[in-house]
Amino acid sequence: MAEAKNVQEQDLNQLLKIRREKLAELQEAGKDPFRITKYDVTHHSREIKEHYDTLEGQNVRVAGRVMQKRVMGKASFCNVQDLEGNIQSYVARDSIGEEPYKDFKKFDIGDIVGIEGEVFKTKTGEISIHAASVTLLSKSLQILPEKYHGLTNTDLRYRQRYTDLIMNEEVKDTFVKRSKIISAIRRYLDGQGFMEVETPMLVSNAGGAAARPFETHYNALDEDVKLRISLELYLKRLIVGGLERVYEIGRVFRNEGVDTRHNPEFTLMELYQAYTDYYGMMDLTENMYRYVAQEVLGTTKVTYGDQVIDLGKPFERLTMVDAVKRYAGVDFDQVADTEAAKKLADERHVEYEDRHTKGDILSLFFEEFCEEHLIQPTFILDHPIEISPLTKKKPDKPGYVERFELFITGREMANAYSELNDPIDQRERFKAQEAALAAGDEEANTTDEDFLNALEIGMPPTGGIGYGIDRLVMLLTNSPSIRDVLLFPTLKSMDK
Repeated sequence: MAEAKNVQEQDLNQLLKIRREKLAELQEAGKDPFRITKYDVTHHSREIKEHYDTLEGQNVRVAGRVMQKRVMGKASFCNVQDLEGNIQSYVARDSIGEEPYKDFKKFDIGDIVGIEGEVFKTKTGEISIHAASVTLLSKSLQILPEKYHGLTNTDLRYRQRYTDLIMNEEVKDTFVKRSKIISAIRRYLDGQGFMEVETPMLVSNAGGAAARPFETHYNALDEDVKLRISLELYLKRLIVGGLERVYEIGRVFRNEGVDTRHNPEFTLMELYQAYTDYYGMMDLTENMYRYVAQEVLGTTKVTYGDQVIDLGKPFERLTMVDAVKRYAGVDFDQVADTEAAKKLADERHVEYEDRHTKGDILSLFFEEFCEEHLIQPTFILDHPIEISPLTKKKPDKPGYVERFELFITGREMANAYSELNDPIDQRERFKAQEAALAAGDEEANTTDEDFLNALEIGMPPTGGIGYGIDRLVMLLTNSPSIRDVLLFPTLKSMDK
């Protein structure tokens, strides 16, 4: 086996050497493709195929990568792949000239070419371009994976996304859809009177979520700073400033593990709307999800794995207490205190920490017994106050807050609050977070004095929500892993 591998490596090295020799010959002949600075493209492959009736016999100019090539004496065929797909070209010596045809025959799979010619159909009915000229625009010095098996090594696909995009059409389609999803979100929110803003990524106090931040040092100021874990606290400052509807789509950074649902660097969208509450956020979320699915997919019924997710139906609304009652058979309204909650956890083999209280344990029960059942869109309402430091209390149930999380396919898709705008209450919540931090909770928030000052100036009643954009893209592209929807996911260095 080792001998066969050595032979393969020698063959590959020889092929790579030949490609470089071809480039050197072109350069010596004054035909260096890397000296070409532009090529005027008039059409793309799909456009030609979809509008053949009007383009038949017309002159077009396309550019793309040679993916197939068949040389047959005085005439050849090649297949060129561009952004929208691929198209065949008929290349004849008598049409492009003897010298250019000799050059064309030396082109390799992977080379980038420009083709000018007339649109026609072959005898087999394939829409093609009868080339009048073929221009080599870039020489490929590497060898693409074998066509029929494509690029299948998952780790290599993520590390060499550029090759993945060339070889796997469905991958390119995923990222085209991702762009369309984000554009549709912007159209929807802009239509609702929201204003898109940008807030700092490097912050002195990384708050707004329960996560460990990445830390770095700002040399010019000689200060330690953090990469943001959330967009929340700065966006709320803008609500204080009178910008009544704001949103931001941006990268956030959390120093945590990597799995099919988590990447340390991911795209979050948060929006805040003055004079509404978490019910307003529910209505906005339902309407936005339907709008985006319809715009991008043309339907509100989304296939994910072996499930059909119906975004057209009203999303179910269920309190966390009722969800645990339904799926775990435990009614936390009847659990007297933390001691009783811990006893229940012991009985049901739910792990907890000494510092955890009744509310924390309710949340742990929800994670353990409920999340996996929430396949169709479900709003989980009214979280315990212990896990919601920035949220308004429920007036009739002060141990709980006006918060919801949206679950689809067993995954959290969004997290929303009736935002806490009482600066005195907020200071007490920060104190509780500081105590949790001192007790060993590395994800706890620290007190943000400037944010408290903003609240003291006065923030109106406000609804706010955060959406995991990557998870929404996963849902609408039927992608099982977050890495499939990130162009360049976080990977361990090859040097380690």
